[in-house]
Amino acid sequence: MNPFFGLGQALMLALDPEHAHALTIKSLEMGIYPRSSAPDDARLSQTFLGLNFPNPIGVAPGFDKDARVAAPLLDMGFGFVEVGTLTPRAQLGNASPRVFRSIEDHAVVNRLGFNNEGQAAALERLEHGVPGIIGVNLGANRDSADRVADYVTGVARMGPVASYLTVNISSPNTPGLRDLQAPKELAKLLTEVEKARRSLPDAKPPLFVKLAPDLADADLPEIVGIIQGTGADGIIVSNTTLSRDGLTSQTLRKEQGGLSGRPLFVRSTRMLAQVYRLTAGTMPLIGVGGIDSPESALAKIEAGASLIQMYTGLIFEGPQLVDRIKRRLVQAVSDASAPSLATLTGTRADEWAFKTL
Repeated sequence: MNPFFGLGQALMLALDPEHAHALTIKSLEMGIYPRSSAPDDARLSQTFLGLNFPNPIGVAPGFDKDARVAAPLLDMGFGFVEVGTLTPRAQLGNASPRVFRSIEDHAVVNRLGFNNEGQAAALERLEHGVPGIIGVNLGANRDSADRVADYVTGVARMGPVASYLTVNISSPNTPGLRDLQAPKELAKLLTEVEKARRSLPDAKPPLFVKLAPDLADADLPEIVGIIQGTGADGIIVSNTTLSRDGLTSQTLRKEQGGLSGRPLFVRSTRMLAQVYRLTAGTMPLIGVGGIDSPESALAKIEAGASLIQMYTGLIFEGPQLVDRIKRRLVQAVSDASAPSLATLTGTRADEWAFKTL
């Protein structure tokens, strides 16, 4: 997948998705990308969990898997970057081809399978320091005999260089990983992760848990309660979906893997609003899934997100989408005569939570 950073959009769409992504990463490493030319409007900034976000727009994990280009992404105008998913040991992921896109649907199906160079390689890059907020998304190796231990290892190893940590138990592309969302398994995992976080020698980074959009409505209250009760600081809603609702491309419908992009928007935003209601707005939520326009970004915030993340939408809309979203959010704050964007968070959560899929 690729958001065309510094490269021609038409050219990139003509290339194989993984090839296009590799070229994009190389472009960023070489300094070939558009820079943000003006400081963010102060009304877009938010401070919580000890972190000052200059604006709410982040890069979702999966783009900068190995923490190679976090600094250039921040330089482009993103408010934060989440790198990964990182596993304790390097792994190749699933066999290619494993990424498929539909231009007409603004959608991607991927079955990458946590392909990454491993935590040690990313740690070496992040130890040099990046001037901005860098989240680290943690996963488990596919062949791990103890996946809970993999997450504990990730916290201990990556915690010292992370602005915040994310426990990713919601990818559909590692067999059995989503089983860790079951209440009993989730409680066990987060208890051990929290122990590891408390054991860090210096600052304890905030902890987010990333959920799948395919969880049943009836299961959410218990799952959210466990997340709150075990000491996590926030929730990310959501990962990719196994559903093919809203997808017209018959080619993508036949491909296994997680669906991202526009067809995911309603499902993920509905779940975001439900989680917001369950937490009564007391936890910061990061809204992800289907953001490809200024209006969809605003909708995520009104549904309950304090922050948003993008990836697939950038593939089809290009990097200019970031500035377009900022302008729309500032306009929304002005129209509401509000002091900051935070005032708009959750204002339409009741409406979104009861939408029919």
